Order: sequence, then C-alpha cells, then structure tokens
Amino acid sequence: MRRGLAIFLIINALIVAWLVRSVYTLLTLLVEDGSADAIHSAEIPAPNSPLIDNMPQYIPKIIHQTYVNDSVPEVWREAQRSCVDLHEDYEYKMWTDAKSRELIATEYPWFLNTFDNYSQPIQRADAIRYFVLAHFGGIYIDLDDGCNRRLDPLLSYPAWVRRTAPTGISNDAMGAIPQHPFFLTVIESLRAYDKNWHLPYITVMYSTGPLFLSVVWKDYMSSGRNIGDGAGGGRVRILMMDEYNRFPWSFFSHHQGSSWHGKDARLIFWMGSHWMMLTAMGFLLAGVVGLGAWWVCGRVLLLGQRRNKKREGGVWEKAMGWSWRGGKGGYELAERHEV
Repeated sequence: MRRGLAIFLIINALIVAWLVRSVYTLLTLLVEDGSADAIHSAEIPAPNSPLIDNMPQYIPKIIHQTYVNDSVPEVWREAQRSCVDLHEDYEYKMWTDAKSRELIATEYPWFLNTFDNYSQPIQRADAIRYFVLAHFGGIYIDLDDGCNRRLDPLLSYPAWVRRTAPTGISNDAMGAIPQHPFFLTVIESLRAYDKNWHLPYITVMYSTGPLFLSVVWKDYMSSGRNIGDGAGGGRVRILMMDEYNRFPWSFFSHHQGSSWHGKDARLIFWMGSHWMMLTAMGFLLAGVVGLGAWWVCGRVLLLGQRRNKKREGGVWEKAMGWSWRGGKGGYELAERHEV
C-alpha cells in the first residue's frame, strides 16, 4: 500500500507541475503591477506647459484608429473628433478593413492567411493595430477613447502601453517608434496564439486581445530586452490608471465601447466578480476528484496483487489440490476428481 500511495502522489505531483508550468505566465501576471516601468505623474508636464517643448520626441506624430469603413458611428464621433482637433499637426490614419488587409498583403504576406481566417472581426482589428505600430510607429487609440489633452509628452518614450485592471496591460491606447522590438515580438507571436477556445470572448482575449498582449509583455520582460529609454531603447513604459483617464489632467477620456462583447463576456465578468466562491468550489471539486482517483488507484493495485498471488501459486496449488478462494481464509482444499 505504501508503494501505491507513493505512485499516486508522484503522478499527482507531475500533473500539478504540468498545470502550473502551462499557466505560469498567467499566474505571474496576478502579481505584476507594472510599477517598475510606470510613467509617473511627476515626469509629465502639465497641459500646455513650456516644459513639453524641452522633452525629446521619439515616437512619430501619427494617430492610428480602426473601423470597418470610413463611416464612424455617431456614438464615437465626439471621441474621434477630440483627438483629431487637439492634434492638427499629427498625421491621422483610419485603418478600414480594406486598408488593413492591403497592408498585411503587401508588407506582411506571411500573416495574410492567419489574418483572413480569424473567426471574429475584432481579432483583425486587434492584430492590425500591432502591425501599424511596428511598421509606421505612432500612437494607436480606440474609437471609444477620447483625447483629454495633447499627447506630446507620450512621444518621449520609445514604447508605451497602459495598465488595466485587475491585471496586465490593455491594447486600447499605446504608442511606439517604428520597429520597436516589443511590437515586433507581438506580431511574431500572433500565429502561435491563434487558437479557438470555443468561447468567443476567451478566444479573442487570448489570441489577439489584452490578455494575449499581457502574456507577451510579461515574457518580453523576462527575456531581458525591456531596457533602454532612448531612441533605440527596448523598454516599454506603462501608463498607469491615474495618468490614463481618472482626472482632468489625464490623457484620455473613456466613452461607450466594447461593442463586440457577447453573452459569454457577461459570463466571464460574472465569474470575475465571484472569483472567491468559484475558487472554493474549484478546491472542493479538486478534492473530490483526488479522493476518487485515490479510490480507483487502490482498487487497481489490490486487483493486481490478487492476480499476482494467483499466478505465483497456481501450479503448486493444482498439484496439491488447493485453490484460492479469496477473503481472510486464503487457500482451501479443493475437491479432486480422479478417474
């Protein structure tokens, strides 16, 4: 029995180790707050401050946005207009579905098959924002993000993304110089993460969305390439929530959005708000499964012991007229028939 227990514990330890290894990056995201690379309020001049003119400009003055076509819905026009009006000296690029596919087909043909075969349109909208930042550089802004002030101070970092809750980073506002190593890593990782998780929300989030970007970002930091703040630097700075949209001096204002969310998204949000209960239920289920596996393992080992005893004593038993009856009695004299 001790040998059986040891085998059972080893098998379970291997299973747990495999599961932990599979989700290790996701687990580390739970304790990653991005503070080591945060863009602090103290280093951002106030709106219209003359200090802004003294800051270096690494990111080109380009604003990228995406939509199906050039007819932006009324609900987002105010947000779009706020960014365009505040940045008349910036180049503005609206990436429609047709323009997005043309860029991929022309400049990144190796990705065209993946791009065309995404099951959700939002996946193409996610992917193209990474490609345009890697290719042209500039600042990408979701249509449901309005501009609260000029973005000039954010041009002073070779790359930046914003912190999101409860963990990780988001892809709704971000900027970079052309060919920044982080965004090159992002576009190179897209094909490996192109998997169908059956729930559309999870599929989008983990194949092209914020969860995908967060995992790549965490791996990028672990690789040792997240260093250097100059024009050729590889560091990715983090725009924290206060600087993002919480105050009048923050860079952005949020408008109605998330038009692609479906019923499964509501399920995920419900799970997120009841995570303690679901965690307790998970441990309970794991305990029940573990006890069940232990019972099955014990029965299999007991059956094996009985079969071994039968095989070991079979010839001698027949010769002596004994047979195995099981139970505590063990062997008993069997009836012999002689001709």
